Amino acid sequence: MPPRTLAELDALRDECKAMVTKRAGLSAGAAVLPIPGLDIGADVSLLLEMIPAINRKFGLSPEQIEALDPQLKKIMLVAITSIGSELVGKLVTRPLLLKLLQRLGLRLATKSAAKFVPLLGQALAASLSFGAMKLVGNAHVDDCYAVARKVLLAREEPAT
Repeated sequence: MPPRTLAELDALRDECKAMVTKRAGLSAGAAVLPIPGLDIGADVSLLLEMIPAINRKFGLSPEQIEALDPQLKKIMLVAITSIGSELVGKLVTRPLLLKLLQRLGLRLATKSAAKFVPLLGQALAASLSFGAMKLVGNAHVDDCYAVARKVLLAREEPAT
């Protein structure tokens, strides 16, 4: 159910950012292990779960958007388009996430290479993994917040 007040929306943003921090910690834990490919697989799995969960919390999953009345749906789709997000209101798939992760390519390549340097490399890989997950997750939360806020304010405007 989408938030009905700005206070609910702010609380929801805080809740989602806490979820992102928790998932970033799990990503960092996977990055410490010196097993090739484990960290990328873990990141994709975490994102496949986290991004749709954030969408649902803000009332922005494809199913929730489809169930809206046509006028509100139109407002929401315009808001989503205006922020240019590839993940808000979309069905999140592995290829879509891999495309997103390619943009973080240098950071991910550094993370993968760094973890094979004893101790210091693993710490660097964990911090890069944590940072990348926080970056992607918090950006998505901010995008969802922006869309939900636009829709909430549009609902509150008096009809003319």
